[in-house]
Amino acid sequence: MIKKFPSDSFISGGYISSKLCDKIINHYKINKHNTHEGEFGTKGVDPKSKISKELIYSYVDFFNIFPEYAKELSKILKIYLKKYLYADQVEKFSVLDNIKIQYYKPKEGFFAWHFENNGNTFTIQRHLVFMTYLNNVKDGGTEFFYQKIKTKAEKGLTLIWPAHWTHTHRGIVSKTKEKYITTGWFDFTKESQ
Repeated sequence: MIKKFPSDSFISGGYISSKLCDKIINHYKINKHNTHEGEFGTKGVDPKSKISKELIYSYVDFFNIFPEYAKELSKILKIYLKKYLYADQVEKFSVLDNIKIQYYKPKEGFFAWHFENNGNTFTIQRHLVFMTYLNNVKDGGTEFFYQKIKTKAEKGLTLIWPAHWTHTHRGIVSKTKEKYITTGWFDFTKESQ
C-alpha cells in the first residue's frame, strides 16, 4: 500500500508488514542491553536536542538479521523513484551506512530541527533518508518544516525523503506513548565519489 503525499513535498511512503515491525521491536527488546544513548550528529549526546536509546548495526548485519526488511525497503524505494524520476538520475547509491533501531519513552524524542546531510565528512554521502515507524503512536510522528507536513507514527509506514536542508524535520513527541522506529540512508557509493 502507498501513502500519498503532495508531489511537491518530495516525500513518499509505503508500508512494511506489521509482523516484521513486531520482529524488529522484539529484537530490540532482547538486545536492549547493547543500546547507546542517541546522539545528535557531531554534538554527541545532547538531551536538549534528542533523547533516545539506539541499537546501531552495519547495513550488512541489519539486512542479515532482517532480510525481509531489505526486500520491502527496495519495493518502497521503487515507488519513490517512479514518482521522482530524477532522484535516480544521479551517481549510484545504495544503503551503505549504519541502520538504527531507535526507542523513545513517553516525552522523549528528537526535539531539534535537523536534516540528514549537512555536508560534513560523516553525512556528505547521504542522498535519501528512510524511516519506518514500528508501532502506532496517535500523538507521535514527524514534522517537516518547509513542507508543513506532519506524519503520524503508523505501524509499518516507511517514509523516504531527500537528505538535505530542504527537508528539515523533527520528531513529534508523545507525552504518553513509547515510539520505535528504524532509520538509515541511501548513500552515494564510493565509486561515484
